[in-house]
Amino acid sequence: MKQLNVRLDDEAHEALEQRAEAAGMSLPEYARRILAEEADERRQRFLTAAAHFSQAWGPAFEAEFGPYPQQDPGKASAA
Repeated sequence: MKQLNVRLDDEAHEALEQRAEAAGMSLPEYARRILAEEADERRQRFLTAAAHFSQAWGPAFEAEFGPYPQQDPGKASAA
Protein backbone atom coordinates (compact mmCIF):
# COMPACT_ATOMS: atom_id res chain seq x y z
CA MET A 1 0.00 0.00 0.00
CA LYS A 2 1.30 3.47 -0.92
CA GLN A 3 1.19 6.60 1.22
CA LEU A 4 0.33 10.09 0.02
CA ASN A 5 0.84 13.32 1.96
CA VAL A 6 -1.32 16.25 0.92
CA ARG A 7 -1.36 19.84 2.15
CA LEU A 8 -4.75 21.52 2.44
CA ASP A 9 -5.76 25.02 3.36
CA ASP A 10 -7.73 25.39 6.58
CA GLU A 11 -11.09 25.78 4.82
CA ALA A 12 -10.69 22.62 2.74
CA HIS A 13 -9.52 20.65 5.78
CA GLU A 14 -12.50 21.81 7.85
CA ALA A 15 -14.93 20.97 5.05
CA LEU A 16 -13.47 17.47 4.68
CA GLU A 17 -13.57 16.91 8.44
CA GLN A 18 -17.26 17.89 8.48
CA ARG A 19 -18.07 15.58 5.57
CA ALA A 20 -16.13 12.72 7.13
CA GLU A 21 -17.97 13.18 10.41
CA ALA A 22 -21.33 13.30 8.62
CA ALA A 23 -20.40 10.03 6.88
CA GLY A 24 -19.40 8.44 10.19
CA MET A 25 -15.80 8.08 9.09
CA SER A 26 -12.41 9.31 10.19
CA LEU A 27 -10.79 11.94 7.98
CA PRO A 28 -8.16 9.49 6.61
CA GLU A 29 -10.86 6.90 5.83
CA TYR A 30 -12.98 9.51 4.09
CA ALA A 31 -10.02 10.86 2.09
CA ARG A 32 -9.08 7.30 0.99
CA ARG A 33 -12.65 6.69 -0.17
CA ILE A 34 -12.84 9.96 -2.11
CA LEU A 35 -9.48 9.40 -3.80
CA ALA A 36 -10.30 5.77 -4.65
CA GLU A 37 -13.64 6.82 -6.17
CA GLU A 38 -11.92 9.52 -8.21
CA ALA A 39 -9.39 7.00 -9.55
CA ASP A 40 -12.07 4.42 -10.45
CA GLU A 41 -12.36 4.25 -14.25
CA ARG A 42 -15.89 2.78 -13.97
CA ARG A 43 -17.00 5.90 -12.09
CA GLN A 44 -15.54 8.14 -14.77
CA ARG A 45 -17.31 6.16 -17.52
CA PHE A 46 -20.59 6.34 -15.58
CA LEU A 47 -20.31 10.11 -15.11
CA THR A 48 -19.51 10.58 -18.80
CA ALA A 49 -22.49 8.44 -19.81
CA ALA A 50 -24.76 10.28 -17.35
CA ALA A 51 -23.70 13.64 -18.78
CA HIS A 52 -24.36 12.39 -22.31
CA PHE A 53 -27.79 11.03 -21.29
CA SER A 54 -28.66 14.32 -19.61
CA GLN A 55 -27.70 16.36 -22.66
CA ALA A 56 -29.52 14.03 -25.04
CA TRP A 57 -32.70 13.49 -23.04
CA GLY A 58 -32.89 16.50 -20.71
CA PRO A 59 -35.05 18.57 -23.04
CA ALA A 60 -37.55 15.69 -23.44
CA PHE A 61 -37.79 15.25 -19.66
CA GLU A 62 -38.26 18.99 -19.18
CA ALA A 63 -40.97 19.10 -21.85
CA GLU A 64 -42.80 16.22 -20.17
CA PHE A 65 -42.34 17.08 -16.49
CA GLY A 66 -41.37 20.76 -16.40
CA PRO A 67 -38.07 22.32 -15.35
CA TYR A 68 -36.04 20.83 -12.53
CA PRO A 69 -36.71 22.80 -9.32
CA GLN A 70 -33.84 25.15 -8.49
CA GLN A 71 -32.36 24.73 -5.02
CA ASP A 72 -32.45 27.78 -2.73
CA PRO A 73 -28.76 28.78 -2.22
CA GLY A 74 -29.50 29.38 1.47
CA LYS A 75 -30.56 25.75 1.85
CA ALA A 76 -27.57 23.95 0.34
CA SER A 77 -27.37 20.26 1.13
CA ALA A 78 -24.71 18.92 3.50
CA ALA A 79 -23.62 16.24 1.02
